Amino acid sequence: MSQKDEKKTNAPAPEDDFSLEDILAEYGGSLEHQLLRGAETKAEPKANSPLEKGSEAAEEEPLEAPEEKKEEAPAQKEEPSESHKTIPDPLQEAERAAQAETDRLKLPRPRPISLEEVVGSTVDAVMEEAKESIPPPRRGLFSRRPAEDTETLPPPPEPEPEPAPEPIGPEPELWEAAHNARQLYIRRKHTLLLPLVTALPPTLALLLERYQLRVPYWSGDPDLQCVVQLVCLGLTALLCRHVFLKGFGMLLRRRCVSELLVSLSVLVSAADCVSRLLAPRPEGVTPYAAVSCLALLFAQWGVRRESKGNYDMLRAAAMDDEPPYLVTNTPQGACKQRGSVPGFYTTAARSDVATIWQTALLPVFLAASVVFAVLSSAGQGRKEDFLLNLSAILPAAATFSLPLCWALPWSKLSEHLQRTGCAVAGWSGAQKISARRRMIVTDGDLFPPGSVQINGRKFYGETPERAISLAASMARAAGSGLERLFNNLVRAEGGSYEKVDDFSFYEEGGYSGVIRGESVLMGSASFMRKMNVQLPVDVNLRTGVFLAVDRELAAVFAVKYNPAENVDFALRMMQRSRIQPILASRDPNITPALIRRKFSRSVRLEYPGLTERIALSEAEKDRDLPRALVFREGLMPYAETVAGSLRLCKAVHRAAALSLLGSWAGTLLTFYLTSLGAYELLNPLALELFLLLWTLPVLLMSDWTGRY
Repeated sequence: MSQKDEKKTNAPAPEDDFSLEDILAEYGGSLEHQLLRGAETKAEPKANSPLEKGSEAAEEEPLEAPEEKKEEAPAQKEEPSESHKTIPDPLQEAERAAQAETDRLKLPRPRPISLEEVVGSTVDAVMEEAKESIPPPRRGLFSRRPAEDTETLPPPPEPEPEPAPEPIGPEPELWEAAHNARQLYIRRKHTLLLPLVTALPPTLALLLERYQLRVPYWSGDPDLQCVVQLVCLGLTALLCRHVFLKGFGMLLRRRCVSELLVSLSVLVSAADCVSRLLAPRPEGVTPYAAVSCLALLFAQWGVRRESKGNYDMLRAAAMDDEPPYLVTNTPQGACKQRGSVPGFYTTAARSDVATIWQTALLPVFLAASVVFAVLSSAGQGRKEDFLLNLSAILPAAATFSLPLCWALPWSKLSEHLQRTGCAVAGWSGAQKISARRRMIVTDGDLFPPGSVQINGRKFYGETPERAISLAASMARAAGSGLERLFNNLVRAEGGSYEKVDDFSFYEEGGYSGVIRGESVLMGSASFMRKMNVQLPVDVNLRTGVFLAVDRELAAVFAVKYNPAENVDFALRMMQRSRIQPILASRDPNITPALIRRKFSRSVRLEYPGLTERIALSEAEKDRDLPRALVFREGLMPYAETVAGSLRLCKAVHRAAALSLLGSWAGTLLTFYLTSLGAYELLNPLALELFLLLWTLPVLLMSDWTGRY
């Protein structure tokens, strides 16, 4: 084909390469793009100058060379021969079809678009959509922050600060503290019989005179009565000097206790007797020195019993410098742990609740007594009766029961626990371990050493030494009560412990681990079946321990759990005291069903999930401040400590509340009667009877403390 023929045809050479810009410039895009560009062309304003019209017309014409246009016209009129016919180009056919469709729709011919314009328009469109999607910021009451402010993640919460450990001050050795408590108790031990002899004569004389019996050297002689009462009061005060020492000693420690009010009432009664001897009073009004004598007697009894309780507590705590167990408080309840005794003396030296309540209220009663004495004497025009009225109001404000509401229950509990080998760290220790009324009970508590034994064993494919070593290693890794049992077997068979890797607990009742590359399973029969370990048909054990190596049964141990009588009694005692036991066992056989079979069926234990059980059993390894010390194995000493502490707290709370109520009632009653001058109704015998009646419930509560 000649060069002239090549110019007549528009088909490009096959070997030529076309870029995207050439194609878009030549054909202007698809029909959809042409329609869109046509709509844009209609929206454009008409050109006003001939130069603009010319430029638009130039843009609508196709970009072809002028020489090709001149040569194409005559070529189209000639009919080429068959040899000169060319193959139709599909691109030209598509162009002609698009041109025909454009002419039919009367659309302007599209103009070519470059690649830079396409990319630019796409970027502009994306930016416009992004701007439209962001809402404008709102102002006013319901305004919100821009979206970019909320995209930032909040900072992680700060970890909760750990509670600061309780401070432990300088503590003496327990044996030294026990020795000092013993010396103090010996000094106060025999100080109750002689004060009883010196304090009762005035009361007995008044009682005989009440029944119209004449007492020699007493009846009909007021001065002699004052002398006898003054002498008895002085002797009783001398013998009960520990009451004064405690009352004023606690005042130096910023504590106001009932012993202080009793001491003041003794001084006021003695002053009233002396004033009667110096200035005679009308007959018929008896001084209240006899009431102060009895108040001293009850206060001395309380001081003696408190020192006895402290001595019993410290004597039991000093039995061993490293006690086997200590009882402390956890968020779940009382827990028996292994630890040391530092902090026990500090906890025991803290004030009891009765002292705290008295420190808060007795200053008010003391001030009220003085004010009431002034109002009932000077306020009624009887200034000379001030000491008489104050000597009647002060013993009523102190009451006989206030010195006993802590001392008697505490001495009862300390004496009982000292016999059972336990010790509670005073009021603070008892209150902390009994506040939640819950106890964490483990395998060793329910089945102490000696109550679990192996009745038989059978081995499958493993030597006895090897199987026992694997079982003992798994029991030690689990930390269950079976560890001590298999430890005896290892010593008897000459086995050894091996390292356990990847140890895990299972909720189904078993453990798994890796020993020397072998997978070892140990647990109950149901656990083995769930782990796809085939068991012999003839083996049917409720409390058996099964051992499997690589999913093959290796040994079976028949374990027998013998119930102990003291454990059964301890569970019943906890039930009576409404203390909830929490079963934190690691032995797969010890479940509530086994406890109900071996012990009372009425026992209700809380059986948490596996994770919580393991966490509770690990609480034994904690090292918290000791609230009580336990020197014996088993559940009984542990339960007696917690149950006794609970009863102690109940008794002291009720006794202190009742005593303070009686103190307030006695203060108001004596003020009312003295303001009326009704001394015949408010005689010493009537006041003593009133105070004794308020003391009787406290005596009953203190006796109830040791009965559980």
